[in-house]
Amino acid sequence: MAPAATTSTQDGGTPSMLNLTSNLMMKFKPAKIFKNAVEPTPPPSPGPHSSRAQNNGPRHITGISFDDRGDQLITASEDETFRLYSCKSGKQLKVLYSKKYGVDLPRFTHKNTTILHASTKEDDTIRYHSLHDNKYLQYFKGHKDKVISMEVSPVDDGFMSGSMDKTVRLWDLRSPYCRGLLNLPSSPVVAYDASGLVFAVAVNHYSRILLYDQANFDKAPFLAITLEDPTLALITYPPRIPFMTSLAFSSNGKYLLVGCSGNAHYILDAFEGHLIAKLEGHTGLERRKMSNQPPGIEPVRGCSGEEVSWTPDSKFVLSGSLDGKIYIWDVQNLPVPQGPVDLKAPPMRLKPMSALEGHPGPSRCVKFNPRLAMMCSAGAELAFWLPDQSGEPDEIAKELLKKKAAASG
Repeated sequence: MAPAATTSTQDGGTPSMLNLTSNLMMKFKPAKIFKNAVEPTPPPSPGPHSSRAQNNGPRHITGISFDDRGDQLITASEDETFRLYSCKSGKQLKVLYSKKYGVDLPRFTHKNTTILHASTKEDDTIRYHSLHDNKYLQYFKGHKDKVISMEVSPVDDGFMSGSMDKTVRLWDLRSPYCRGLLNLPSSPVVAYDASGLVFAVAVNHYSRILLYDQANFDKAPFLAITLEDPTLALITYPPRIPFMTSLAFSSNGKYLLVGCSGNAHYILDAFEGHLIAKLEGHTGLERRKMSNQPPGIEPVRGCSGEEVSWTPDSKFVLSGSLDGKIYIWDVQNLPVPQGPVDLKAPPMRLKPMSALEGHPGPSRCVKFNPRLAMMCSAGAELAFWLPDQSGEPDEIAKELLKKKAAASG
């Protein structure tokens, strides 16, 4: 697998992709597919309990994370392994096991040799792990139920976690003790903005997204946004309420991408709370039948939540789908909200500009590399995507030639 082209930086020092355009985005194709990225589901054990529900179909990767430099990728899967990959060589570097506790929500810290991860069984402790020597460096205890959302601060050693115990906890890698606690009416989803000064908490119980000042998290949120989509009443009445599974700020902090388990994701104005756009065209992952769970009801953690994300320049949104395709929306020309927030005003309805063929089954995790022109998708398999450079015009080659010419004077 040839190394992907590197990114440039904008005036603020923020990484920006190599001039991502609609034409280039539609050229992405799987350059490397790891068909054995997850151990197969074992056969049912014989005996009196063999009739107990088994997982339906193959095991899946449920979480992925790039390091800050975009050199490495970590995955976590239902086989209780986490695996390290090189983004430049396209090779698997390590397979590590967490059979006792399970592993979910892998997150690189600002060192590419250490990660955080949540547990799926035994207890609800967050673990700080050294990939270099395969040892745990710290345990973060406090949650009383499964951690379903976790993000690392973009600027320091802080991180936060949301749990089914209806709390958000704020932590620092240097201390095992929780430094902040928010009690909420239902299980929360969390996200930092790019500055690390603001964080958002989605609460499905009220269809609200609460924005907090990091320095004054113990005070009331400075903005409460209601996610209400009036177009849903055109489908069913009473309308079905969207179930939020992920949050992500755009790189400039102006927008919030709200990932949902159903057939739509949303973009909100992060300053005042206007509902700007509804992203349609994919098939929501909630329809994937889980063990002991009929399709179409509130999803369990891992079914949905990591399948939708921005490109680093926030020009495009990527999403996985139940059909395995990767859907891409061009969000460069969003309408500018006017006047006070009107919950009855319909959002712009955006169809995907492209649907890329990739997986034989659900594409459950999709992320773009923060510094290289590549993306990753995962489900029962793992795929590294690069733009196909065989066509004309070859935009990556042209950009590199421009840089070489400028450097040579």
